[in-house]
Amino acid sequence: MARSYLDWNATVPLRPEAQAAMLAAMELAGNPSSVHAEGRAAKALIEKARRQVAAAVGAEGADIVFTSGATEAAALALAGRGLACAGVEHDAVRAWCEETLACDAQGRVTVPDPARATLQLSNSETGVIQTLPEGLAVTDATQAFGKIPFAFNWSGADMALISAHKIGGPKGIGALILRRGLNVEPGIRGGGQEMGRRSGTENLIGIAGFGAAAEAAARDLEAGEWDRVAELRNILEKNVAESTKETIFVGKDANRLPNTSCFITPGWKGETQVMVMDLAGFAVSAGSACSSGKVRASRALKAMGFDDAAAASAIRVSIGPQTSEDEVLRFVDAWRREHEKFQARARVR
Repeated sequence: MARSYLDWNATVPLRPEAQAAMLAAMELAGNPSSVHAEGRAAKALIEKARRQVAAAVGAEGADIVFTSGATEAAALALAGRGLACAGVEHDAVRAWCEETLACDAQGRVTVPDPARATLQLSNSETGVIQTLPEGLAVTDATQAFGKIPFAFNWSGADMALISAHKIGGPKGIGALILRRGLNVEPGIRGGGQEMGRRSGTENLIGIAGFGAAAEAAARDLEAGEWDRVAELRNILEKNVAESTKETIFVGKDANRLPNTSCFITPGWKGETQVMVMDLAGFAVSAGSACSSGKVRASRALKAMGFDDAAAASAIRVSIGPQTSEDEVLRFVDAWRREHEKFQARARVR
């Protein structure tokens, strides 16, 4: 059975450009902190990747601090600061913040004091895009990076979080972006790598893949690849809507990422939908993938005002430039058949 991967917000398939860069990096023997020729070659590769990531995200190379991922970047940016956030934020952000910001039924967040707050650029479950206020302390740009235009230097934020595997780079590498002149207290001390902000021998292979993926992602965005993706997302939602009147499309009236569709079918548990669609050959999710494999009612949806039952009846379909219209239509057909079975069981009960 041919499978279709429709869970791009969880992770993106590795780009060939990233794979090639990683294989080349494996050939380098030197430690980037060594002063001999081998060490300088490794260091040069890291600085090339730093420039690639910076160019893709509208920042300067010196503003990029490589980390093990967006979760570590969040800890580096947020630990001990007591910033305010909303319930729609990713758990990696919520772990360090005071959940006091309100959001409306479309997931749009109000930020009264930007200097004391963190606000995601877009939501990984619903795709809802926020308007970042000037002077914002931190933004989580992880899910938006590569899918919509974003220039850190013009964002009005002091810091931003990004991750490689959301743009087709390797897992286990990310970055914190800092406004020029701003510094952070290092969470990992030691040899003083990453300009003293994050010690430890650099993940040369991961960084090389990150840089190549960032360059390729920027090229795809400029070429309009995600406009085509938005058309496919709209086809998916139109066809699902024609199959059932009770299904709710979350954030439909808000500005959303071009690839993300989160919809609730009351009474039909999201975890059940994920399993039956998996058996039918389609990889989708019931929310954020960063929950150690647990399926639970979405905190983001509950923060938007949905009750526990509705929040537990949502699935997320997230697609990408490699997704075809045929895959989208086959998914809708399979989902429709499973929905009819669900309705038949409900009538018997």
